[in-house]
Amino acid sequence: MAEGFFLKQVILIHAHKDLQQLNALVDQLADEDFLIYVNIDRKSAIEVGSLHPAAQLVRQRIAIHWGDFSQVQATLNSLAEIVAAVPVFDKVLFVSAQDFPLLSNAQLKRELAKVAGQELLDHVPVGPEGWNCAHRYHYFYADGANPAAALACRLASRTMRALGLKRRMVNGYLPYGGSSWWALSRDCVRAILDLVAADPRVTRFFRTVSCPDELFFQTVVMNSRFGPKALSNNFRYIQWPESGARNPQVLAEGDFDRIRESGAHFCRKIDSAASAGLLPLLMRLKDGQGAQL
Repeated sequence: MAEGFFLKQVILIHAHKDLQQLNALVDQLADEDFLIYVNIDRKSAIEVGSLHPAAQLVRQRIAIHWGDFSQVQATLNSLAEIVAAVPVFDKVLFVSAQDFPLLSNAQLKRELAKVAGQELLDHVPVGPEGWNCAHRYHYFYADGANPAAALACRLASRTMRALGLKRRMVNGYLPYGGSSWWALSRDCVRAILDLVAADPRVTRFFRTVSCPDELFFQTVVMNSRFGPKALSNNFRYIQWPESGARNPQVLAEGDFDRIRESGAHFCRKIDSAASAGLLPLLMRLKDGQGAQL
């Protein structure tokens, strides 16, 4: 093992477009101590046969739709395949193909070693004193790709609102939310998969939650024995528009100083065209030349 680190890291990348950018990310992360898995949206036009040879393609691919449970299910599929194939590792680092590393691989391994006993999970309680998004699970939501289910959910939610009714979180869990991107230990991932297999009520409930990828993992982890080990920092630099839009801002050259000072391990969102002026600066930062910029 390189530099005395005994546990490998698994880097899980979910992608839906831009094979060139995806392969460039894999190339940046290729390392003997990193096992790279890539899950490509089944409805994507990406040619999976052209995936970078350093990456392992997740076999159980599904069509992923923004804002519905397919985002969670695709992640669970990836995690199940990883745990079955890799008997020992430290963490799964979950990133998108629009992320970019801010550290060299050697630096990233050193930083991860410092938090080896913690779960890196951005989380906040859901409610008036935390993230005020309880409506996401109080009512029923469904993927718009299934018109019948979407209509049924709208009618049910309209009736509940008229009667003043609200759903409670499944299993009496305290609800938590946060970023979709995290780094969780093998034991934590195994516990999530075991819960999903043993208690189908959990996934059944979250199938009718709006944007469950920002609630599912936080709620499950924080209501488990891993909650006290969770550090509410996923070490990602993400810039949200002041307009309150639901999607993070695509990063550009003018964002570099904030990125450099963030202390993050990765930044997002990166677009090969819109971020063209930023990428050379990020490359120099990753290569340890950031102080000279």
